[in-house]
Amino acid sequence: MCGLDFPTDPNVLVGLSKADDAGVYKVSDDLALIQTVDFFTPVVDDPYWFGQIAAANALSDVYAMGGEPKTAMNLVGFPLKRMDLTVLREVIQGGIDKVREAGVVLLGGHSVEDDELKYGLSVTGFIHPNRILTKQGLNVGDRLVLTKPLGTGIVNTAIKGNLASGEITRKVTAIMAALNRTAATVMREYPVHACTDITGFGLIGHLAEMMQGTGVGLKIVLEKLPIIDVALGFAAMGMVPGGAHKNRSFRAPMVDMHEGVDPAMQDIIYDPQTSGGLCISVAQTSAEGLVDHLQSEGVEHAAIIGEVVDYPAGIIQIV
Repeated sequence: MCGLDFPTDPNVLVGLSKADDAGVYKVSDDLALIQTVDFFTPVVDDPYWFGQIAAANALSDVYAMGGEPKTAMNLVGFPLKRMDLTVLREVIQGGIDKVREAGVVLLGGHSVEDDELKYGLSVTGFIHPNRILTKQGLNVGDRLVLTKPLGTGIVNTAIKGNLASGEITRKVTAIMAALNRTAATVMREYPVHACTDITGFGLIGHLAEMMQGTGVGLKIVLEKLPIIDVALGFAAMGMVPGGAHKNRSFRAPMVDMHEGVDPAMQDIIYDPQTSGGLCISVAQTSAEGLVDHLQSEGVEHAAIIGEVVDYPAGIIQIV
C-alpha cells in the first residue's frame, strides 16, 4: 500500500516490504514466528467441509514458508438472523477437526454478526530463522514441482451450476480440504530454494509473484500440469469463475503463450484455486527424487511442471 508508513523493527525477517505468504518475526537465534491470517465465504454447500477447507487454506501459508503451524484462532462472521446456529457449529467443528489433524492447538477466536457467513483462521507457526522459504529464491535451472491438481475454481463453478455429480463434488472437496502438511514435511529434506501455495491468483498469478523482480524467467510445460480430470470439460462449457478473467487480464502481459493453446487450458492456468497445492522450486538434480518421495507419502498428484530459466527474464513461457 503506497504512501503508508508501517511500523517495523530489525527482528522482522519477512514483512510488508515484500509481499509473501506470511510474515516472519525472529524471537531468538534458533526460533522465528510465522504469522498469517485468512478467511473467506463458503466455497461448498456443506458447512462442515467448508470449515475444513477454510482451515486447510489458512494453515497452508505456514507450510509454504517451510514452517510448522503451532497455534490458531478462529475468525467468524455469521448472519445470525438468517442462519441457524447449527450451521456455525458444523463450520467450527470442521475447522477444529482440520486443526487437530495438523497437530495445531486452537486457542480461541473472535466472531461478529455479518450479512454473509465467513470463516478462517489466524495461524502462528515456528521455523528456524535460517530455514525460511520465501517466494523469491528462484535459481536458474531449478525445477518447479506442483503438489495438487488445478481446476478447483472451475469445478466449483460447475457445482454451483448443478452440473457436477456427487462423486465429482466429493473429489474436489477432498482436494481442497487436504493439508499441505505432508508436502511441507517432505520438501524439508531437499534443496528447495523458494515456495508458495497456489490460491486465488491462479497458477500464473502465483508464478508471477515468484518470478517478479528476480531477473529470471519461467518455462511451464502444459502437458505436465496435474489437472482435475473434469475441469477441462467444464471450462470448455464456459464454467469459468470471474476471478480467472481478472487473473488473465492482470498477468497476460507477462505470459508468452502460443495462439494455438486450447482456450480451456488457458482457463485452467488462470483459474483461482481454493486451498491449492505448494509450488516448490527445487534444484534440478533433486526434482525427480522429491516427486517420487512426495508420491510415496500420498501426495499423488505431485509433478514437475517446468523450470527456472535465465532468458527471457520476467516472462512465463507456456510450451
